[in-house]
Amino acid sequence: MGLDRAVDSCGRRRGFGRAVVVLSLFIAAASLAACGNSGNGAETNPEKGSDAALLNAALTRELTLLDAYTQGRLLLRGRLRALGRQLRAQEQEYTSGVTKALRGIGGDVEAEAEALDFAAIRDQEDFLRLAYELESAALAAYVEVAPRLYTEAPRTLDAALAAGHAQHLVVLRQALGADLAASVPEGFDRGEVPPPAAGAQPAPSAGAKRDGGG
Repeated sequence: MGLDRAVDSCGRRRGFGRAVVVLSLFIAAASLAACGNSGNGAETNPEKGSDAALLNAALTRELTLLDAYTQGRLLLRGRLRALGRQLRAQEQEYTSGVTKALRGIGGDVEAEAEALDFAAIRDQEDFLRLAYELESAALAAYVEVAPRLYTEAPRTLDAALAAGHAQHLVVLRQALGADLAASVPEGFDRGEVPPPAAGAQPAPSAGAKRDGGG
């Protein structure tokens, strides 16, 4: 019995020793994996690197639109000047959101606004048509990019940006003279709906109608 107990005890010790070795190896492997994951950002992860490139392209679009609304806001008159301020404020939100998403996946912010030629932008309608062109291009880009994004946060942001620019296009159509029905986008609009014809006059506000009828 003494010998059996000694053998059993020794066996348990050897089994425990093997367990300790296995556990130690597991901890070591986990530690190495954790070290690797700590640098698992856009520079070392191909999927995040791809998303970072697409986000930088998005940031270029948003910075360009922000610059456009900054330069063109003084051309807007009356209630459209307030609209211009609101659209510019949203562009600031968009640039901030894209910048945060880039940093969230370990990407570098490399985007700059594209140069805009304002030489031919003479009045309010010219500017609104430029804004419409930029907003349409942004919507088309976000629709195209959606299936090419790998990580969750950039995909969610892409959808929100597409929705935001689609809404901007609706109010810009109204600002360019489209009535309520004509300003409604087509189903599955991918940024391809043209602006209203040049020279269209926006419908007067309710206040303007009251003033005219007084």
